Amino acid sequence: MKELIEYIAKSLVDRPEEVVVSEVMGENTSVIELKVSKDDLGKVIGKQGRTARAMRTILNAASTKLRKRSVLEILE
Repeated sequence: MKELIEYIAKSLVDRPEEVVVSEVMGENTSVIELKVSKDDLGKVIGKQGRTARAMRTILNAASTKLRKRSVLEILE
């Protein structure tokens, strides 16, 4: 899951070297934290949060297939 979010985020931003993705594993849920540069934050979130919502939908579909639960948090 971490690699999926990292690939999507690096494709969207102008500074892919500043993309940091970390995964915090729990018993049933994993939290994926995405951090990008301040300049690229708007590109990752998108207009009215559409890009962030789309990333969460893709993550949800992939984690459902693996019978896990994943949550994406975009850090500032």
